[in-house]
Amino acid sequence: MFRTKRSGLVRRLWRSRAPVEGDGEADRGTHGSGGCCMGKTTKVAKSNAGSEAELKALTHSILKKIKEKQLELLLQAVESKGGARSPCLLLPSKVDAKVGQQSYSLPMLLYKVFRWPDLRHSSELKRLSCCESYGKVNPELVCCNPHHMSRLCELESPPPPYSRYPMDYLKPPDSPDSGPSSSETGGTTYSAPVGLSDSLALQESGERAHWCVVAYWEEKTRVGRLYSVQESSLDIFYDLPQGNGFCLGQLCSENKSQLVQMVRAKIGYGIQLTREPDGVWVYNRSCYPIFIKSATLDNPDSRTLLVHKVFPGFSIKAFDYDKAGNLQRPNDHEFTQQPRTGFTVQISFVKGWGQCYTRQFISSCPCWLEVIFNTR
Repeated sequence: MFRTKRSGLVRRLWRSRAPVEGDGEADRGTHGSGGCCMGKTTKVAKSNAGSEAELKALTHSILKKIKEKQLELLLQAVESKGGARSPCLLLPSKVDAKVGQQSYSLPMLLYKVFRWPDLRHSSELKRLSCCESYGKVNPELVCCNPHHMSRLCELESPPPPYSRYPMDYLKPPDSPDSGPSSSETGGTTYSAPVGLSDSLALQESGERAHWCVVAYWEEKTRVGRLYSVQESSLDIFYDLPQGNGFCLGQLCSENKSQLVQMVRAKIGYGIQLTREPDGVWVYNRSCYPIFIKSATLDNPDSRTLLVHKVFPGFSIKAFDYDKAGNLQRPNDHEFTQQPRTGFTVQISFVKGWGQCYTRQFISSCPCWLEVIFNTR
């Protein structure tokens, strides 16, 4: 039987759809179809044969109406799981599709099929800044590339007690009843001055001003120099097919720990750090969770900082400019101990820290980042 190239592309796309619970791959939690931040997961039961057949028929019908060149671009994005750079897939935004009693817009259907089977509403999504449709309201043509989207990481309130990181640990070592020193907690009081000298040297040499610098750590040892960031978006990765940014795999590490080497290999596509008008966003591009601690993710009146778990495919506003301004108070130990470099965000790959983990401090985590913001 004669089969067209278009039909072949459609079949390959269907085979590359996102798994649901019961497909094996989905059970490993590597594709970001879970919940976010506080460890709460949302699972999707595997659909019955009838709805699966209906979804397959509908998806095939829609995909066959798309131009071959666009199908090839979509396939590239889906098969590389976002690792390869792919352009926008601009399609009409008004087309609706119906599965059972539920109606979806064309973009929503493609996002559900190829990224998040449990996706319920477009309000759960955040468009990445690399997308042509970013910042546009109700355009006639909208980007339907599933890997130009991320899932919003919504903070839960109140958070469970185990995720809290005591502010007392951030007291100066000579404070009465102080907790562990900053070198034990992985705080910035011992790393920020080094980073500042590196970054000041860059400015004095004539390079344009940076908005942040990034330090990569393996346990208590910083690996490589600080990476100064001038562009609005930065990929931080270990192994990315078309990577352009901070490649951790190229750094010379002397750490022989099997755990460090295992976690390092799991960083994969890593994260994307993006400066946007409302703050700095972190998008988890890897296949494993990341863990983030930032003062602007917390209640300003809280004496504790939270460690947030961010699943693959999710984005979180890790640093909020407005909140940061309000947090600069004389009694905030987190900031008075950083008199020149301002604020930091700490990000651990794969392994978390805090009271519900064996690692109490981030300096015990195998592979982690410190993002130091230039607030001047």
